[in-house]
Order: sequence, then structure tokens, then C-alpha cells
Amino acid sequence: MADATKLMNAKDAVYASLGNAYVKLDGTRYLLMQLKSIEVTAKVDNKKVPILGTTISGNKPGTQTYEGKATIYANTSIFRKVLKKYQDTGEATYFDITCNQEDPTASVGKQTIILKDCLISQATLVKLEAGGDELTDDISFSVNSFEMPQEYSLLDGMVQ
Repeated sequence: MADATKLMNAKDAVYASLGNAYVKLDGTRYLLMQLKSIEVTAKVDNKKVPILGTTISGNKPGTQTYEGKATIYANTSIFRKVLKKYQDTGEATYFDITCNQEDPTASVGKQTIILKDCLISQATLVKLEAGGDELTDDISFSVNSFEMPQEYSLLDGMVQ
């Protein structure tokens, strides 16, 4: 008899809000307690490779880029100061963001991703809103590379 299909336990879905993030900016490490959301995507620029003798093209990976976006509650000026410094001096400020994800209920443990040499590409300078609730700032940034010093463990049954 074949082995029954193994299913993921619901408790192993990592809860989205159980984590934290730190930014290291000009030598100072800040807890981003005002972070509402962050998402960083990787894009591989795959190139089409024509193959002689067939009608099929293959794919070969080219460059890889990383883009991020974050929404924070508008109660800090640290990112505006980065933009002001660039405006006033022409000097770009690179920074690192460390993101930790850990749900104590899930059996996978903790994952830590360090986003290296981030550079702001767009950010909210001013926002006012009549009748609004909490003010938020949106920040877009590029990432040069990432490290993963801690990764989730494999779920029981993943490896066959």
C-alpha cells in the first residue's frame, strides 16, 4: 500500500504579524516598531535562447534584481533625513534592513533575512488627510543583495 499523502498542519502557517524589523542607518540600529508592512521581491531577467534544430527556445537566467516596498506609521523622520541629506549633499545613504519572522506556534522555527545596501527610490515626504485615521508613509527601495543567517526548518513530510 502506498504512503498516505502528508498534509501541512494549520499551526505551521506562519502568522504574518509575528515578526520584527531593524534598520541599520549611518551606524545606528533602529527597531522599526512603526512598520506596518514590508515586501521585497526578487526578479530574474530570463533570456530566451534560440536552439538550432528545434522550434523551442530555452531560457537562461540573466541579472537578478531586488525591489522592496514598506508602509510605516508616519511617526519617524529617519527616512526623510536620508532624502534631505541626498538633496543637500548629493551623498546617497545605503542601509540594511533585518527582518525576523517567528511564530512560536509553528514548528518551522525562525527565519532571518538581512537586506543589504538598500537605497530609497521613492518615499512619502508629506501627507495630510482630512477625516483620516492613522497617517502612514510609503517607501520604495532597491536592495543590492541579501543574507539568510537563519532559515525555517523543513516541515515533517516535505522530503520524500
